Amino acid sequence: MTTSAAIAEKKKVDFLPLKGTDYVEFYVGNAKQATHYYQTAFGFEPIAYAGLETGRRDAASYVLQQNKIRLVLTAPLTADSEIAEHHKKHGDGVRVIALEVDDATYAFEETVRRGARPFMPPTVESDEYGQVVRSGIHIYGDTVHIFVERKNYHGVFLPGYRPYRSLIPTIPTGLKYVDHMVGNVGWNEMNIWVRFYEEVMGFQNILSFDDKDISTEYSALMSKVMSNGNGWIKFPINEPARGKKKSQVEEYLDFYNGQGVQHIACATDNIIETVRQLRSRGVDFLSVPSTYYDALLDRVGKIDEDVAALRELGILVDRDDEGYLLQIFTKPVEDRPTLFYEIIQRKGARSFGKGNFKALFEAIEREQMLRGTL
Repeated sequence: MTTSAAIAEKKKVDFLPLKGTDYVEFYVGNAKQATHYYQTAFGFEPIAYAGLETGRRDAASYVLQQNKIRLVLTAPLTADSEIAEHHKKHGDGVRVIALEVDDATYAFEETVRRGARPFMPPTVESDEYGQVVRSGIHIYGDTVHIFVERKNYHGVFLPGYRPYRSLIPTIPTGLKYVDHMVGNVGWNEMNIWVRFYEEVMGFQNILSFDDKDISTEYSALMSKVMSNGNGWIKFPINEPARGKKKSQVEEYLDFYNGQGVQHIACATDNIIETVRQLRSRGVDFLSVPSTYYDALLDRVGKIDEDVAALRELGILVDRDDEGYLLQIFTKPVEDRPTLFYEIIQRKGARSFGKGNFKALFEAIEREQMLRGTL
């Protein structure tokens, strides 16, 4: 069954309709400084704030937005909080993947009934702009899903937040929405979480890659892509596989001290312009040998983009039955070799760049060798 056919079939039985990714919340060491980085390097505009000045005593949070992508950067204000413990263990990383729903109470009750471990019971939050209902469940590692029902709210973000304006102008880079988010899980854990998303969340496994698909001379991993009913939410799940040396997933698990979000793929309508903007602002990307482009058109066929520009920027290309895609991956965006970003542009393709796996993983291994962790 093709990817699109699988998604069409899933729509018929979707018991948990999801309207999209509402926000992604990071726990970080210094939210103010992280906000400056995401604003100036990635082009996210700060729009809201909660902290001491708004009556919050345990943490400070900044909300940033670019088109449909909304990030929340939260730092602890005390040493003994859950946020501080999370950051001590994991470093900067994703704590919350929030999903917008029509009914957060139903989403919670139904997923818990199907086996989810509760994190946050349905909670009504109100202010002069209306009310939001949120609930949540645990997923892999210390990561959680929050269900957000905001149809009766007209504020800047959530109750407890006030509008925030930066003193410097924000120049966007063309990032549009979250295309997918990848989770790294431990040995023999992938199928456990595949079943979780199938049975608890109503997702479907639309693509699978084994260690023969994703391997180099030294390392390997396995991955399965989970998609919700309308295809708007996709969560690939990675598991390490045996190889001669340590895989990127093993490195992540070591430095993150557990399972978590490996990378966030952000979609753009013009990857060449977006990557040029990001590079000019200091975002570091993985590089592939120039020879990758020598036979590019023989492998993927006719494309609209200038191969010379793709070669200059290190952008990868792959094709499936429905079109082609262009993608590139940043280096980790913090000192621990954990979270990174993918920039992706789809020209019809619904796949995830299987033809680029070898070049990508060899590029990651070169970085691992520099870090002494391969």
